[in-house]
Amino acid sequence: MHTTISLRTRVLAGAAAAFAAAVLIVGLGASAAVAAGPNTSFAFNARGIGGAVALTGGGAFNSSTHPAHSGGGFRCTSPVSSGPLAGCQMGQGVRWDSDTLLTGTNFKCLANEALKPVSTSHDTVVLHADFYRAGDGIHESFNANMFVSAHDIDDAIPGVQNVWVQGVGCATAAVHFSS
Repeated sequence: MHTTISLRTRVLAGAAAAFAAAVLIVGLGASAAVAAGPNTSFAFNARGIGGAVALTGGGAFNSSTHPAHSGGGFRCTSPVSSGPLAGCQMGQGVRWDSDTLLTGTNFKCLANEALKPVSTSHDTVVLHADFYRAGDGIHESFNANMFVSAHDIDDAIPGVQNVWVQGVGCATAAVHFSS
């Protein structure tokens, strides 16, 4: 009988140690998740970017840990003659997706203005994105930086400039951010 109690005691002690280890692992995982901060989601619809591009889409990002998962629809509404999207013709474009979450970039809405900085924050996302045309399959047709913001980024220009595509320009977009 002494052997049975001893075996039972060892089994219970082993189970208690396994439970304590599991609690510690869950606790450490939860504290790491809190330290990393929550994901921020966003959605937007922008027409007339630089008079040449329409974008719609959204996704989620975490400015602390730097992943971004986003994408949506993309269409050239008139030919793009300069910048990273040069060669995109009216009616071309199918979709876009994020390649990298950027901490920031420099931008200008108009060709004749100076570069200005913009940074990723709780209400602005700066991305390096891939843009696809029909017929190019899974191979991106163009790569460019872009941003989407809940507020006006370029107050030197009348109106709200809260979406931008590198080499194309800025526009007003319907935008929603949520944490």
